[in-house]
Amino acid sequence: MNTEWGRPYTGAKLDKLKDFLAAQGLRYDEGITDTVILSDEGGITATGSIQGNVIKCVAVDPEHRGENLLGQLMTIITGDLFARGITHYFGFTKPENDRLFAGTGLYEVARTKDVLLLENRRNGLAGYLKKIKKETEEFKSAARNGNTRAGIGCIVAHANPFTLGHRYLVETALKECSLVHLFILSESGSAIPANDRYLLAKAGISDLDNVILHKASDYIISPATFPTYFIKEQARADEINCGLDVEIFAEKIAPALGITKRFIGTEPTDEVTAKYNEILKAELPKYGIEVREIERLKIDGSTVSASRVRKAVNEGAADTIETMVPETTYEYLREKCYD
Repeated sequence: MNTEWGRPYTGAKLDKLKDFLAAQGLRYDEGITDTVILSDEGGITATGSIQGNVIKCVAVDPEHRGENLLGQLMTIITGDLFARGITHYFGFTKPENDRLFAGTGLYEVARTKDVLLLENRRNGLAGYLKKIKKETEEFKSAARNGNTRAGIGCIVAHANPFTLGHRYLVETALKECSLVHLFILSESGSAIPANDRYLLAKAGISDLDNVILHKASDYIISPATFPTYFIKEQARADEINCGLDVEIFAEKIAPALGITKRFIGTEPTDEVTAKYNEILKAELPKYGIEVREIERLKIDGSTVSASRVRKAVNEGAADTIETMVPETTYEYLREKCYD
């Protein structure tokens, strides 16, 4: 059996891979960065791919099942991940394949009728829930002001970077809720590193009471739960698959924190985010979670957005940036981009 890596595959080899996956009822994911193929003289016998810390597009030729090719694939792929220092990883498969993955060291996180999400930590999600509940209890014990408003709110933000628009959404949520949980996405492929985005958000809300800041980890809008969000240039909005993301949030995260409202900003330009917002509005009320869509903040008639800030950074328009971000974000961008 031959082993070959593509990082990623292109041209005729990619076409052949796509044909093989299609024959197994799978579609090649454009976010893939690495693919391993096992083959013999008859062609591809098995394949698996990687995007970040997510294993996907795993398939074995039906004629070669029973030869432990899945086990060989997983050994090769996880070895590659470990060589790059990735010790926490996820895997996608079809729900009907759950038994096939039982001996691969992956454990179920969540499932929909179409997708099963696995990870290599038996209690990974439970551990994350324990962490954010501890953060919440520690925050409550040190809270500066009480708030008798009904409801506990939630905002999930990429904050790339944190803008006055994000702050406006938080302030709006505080008018309706006794407590607001602000999750900053942990995705690593952003223009601004994840930890910097978290720290900018922390600085941007430092004077606001009753806001608890969390790192979203891999369980909220990540390549594991919602890969389409991060490949918008290839994705069609009507094809997004965010069922896992909604399932984990509604079934696990919201109940753990008592969240009753999720606040989102209007999205006039990004089709994927706009479609995601529509799905949230349709699905979360089924779990008793109200979705509040708030009109985006405008300054001097122009909508404030992180994408406009990034565009202004690329154009060197410091004056424009200064109007759209807190002083702490402006100083960070000035130091990183202009000094």
